This record gives sequence, C-alpha cells and structure tokens, in this order.
Amino acid sequence: MRTALSAVAVTLPPMDDSALPTPPAPLATGPREMRLLSFHTEPEETRFPDAPVGYVLLVVRHAGKLLMVHVRSRACWELPGGGIEEGESPRGAALRELREETGQTADPAALRFAGFARTSLGPEQRVLYGAVFTGELAEVLPFTPTEEISALHWRSGSEPLPWGQVQTVDEYLVGLCDA
Repeated sequence: MRTALSAVAVTLPPMDDSALPTPPAPLATGPREMRLLSFHTEPEETRFPDAPVGYVLLVVRHAGKLLMVHVRSRACWELPGGGIEEGESPRGAALRELREETGQTADPAALRFAGFARTSLGPEQRVLYGAVFTGELAEVLPFTPTEEISALHWRSGSEPLPWGQVQTVDEYLVGLCDA
C-alpha cells in the first residue's frame, strides 16, 4: 500500500544575526589579507585539531638588530620563514629557511621556540598555524640575493625600512616575542 506525500511550505521568521556569535577581532592584520587570529604558547610538539602547523617564522637578531627579508613576489619586508616540508620538523624547517632565505646559519639549540601563530590568509581565509622561533646569531654571514629574497636588512628598533611595505602581522609577532 502506498501513501501519498504532500508538500508543506513553511515560512520561517527572518534570522536575527545578533544571535550569532561574533568572531573575535584579529590581533593584527597585514598585506595580502593576512590576519593573526591568536598566539599560543603550548609546547613545540603540539599539533592542533582545527588546522595544520604549516609554516615557520624566525625572530632572529644580531647585536640587537632584527633580521628582515624583502620578498620579491610580495614586495614586502617580512620575517624569514616559510613552509614545512613533508616529514620535516618545525625546528628543522626554521633552520633550513634561515639558511635558504638569508645565507645565515644557527645552532639548533640556539633557537628558542616562542609559540604558535594562528593565522588566516587571502580571500579564502584558510587557517594555518606557524611555529615561531627566536634566536641571536653569533655572526653575520654574507648575503646573496635569490629569486625569492631581494634583500635583507638588520633593523634597529622601529626604524623605517629602506623601501616597500612591512608585513604588520610579523611586526606584531616580534612584539609578542619581545614581551
């Protein structure tokens, strides 16, 4: 035996947007729709259920001056750093990126893990965590520009950089690491 189904139209009241939770404001925003959503000081081995640890950043100094790199493709001054390769630890990626981007080297034990930056980037606002390391370089090695990095600069305090824009999210992270 078959039963006939009939369609029923239901009119819902207009949705009250004020009932939806408002996402917290980012700690900092920067070029290319970069947003620093939060900063976490969990142990270096921590992994997060909501997004991968996909990149590293280095807050590196020599004689009190902060190392910044000028990224050609973004025409922007940033902290050295980059993606974590398959099977690579965040610390290993930090050492590799420091060498590849700046020609500088550091003893793995000389890098201090500062925490994780939870960020979103671009119009799609994909969330990633970045492992942030700090350190003091004992010596400065010569720099040769690459296809990726056009220049580096040892910045004293908040002095203006020679040209171009600065990734303000990175500047905010430097402040967190210095606090």
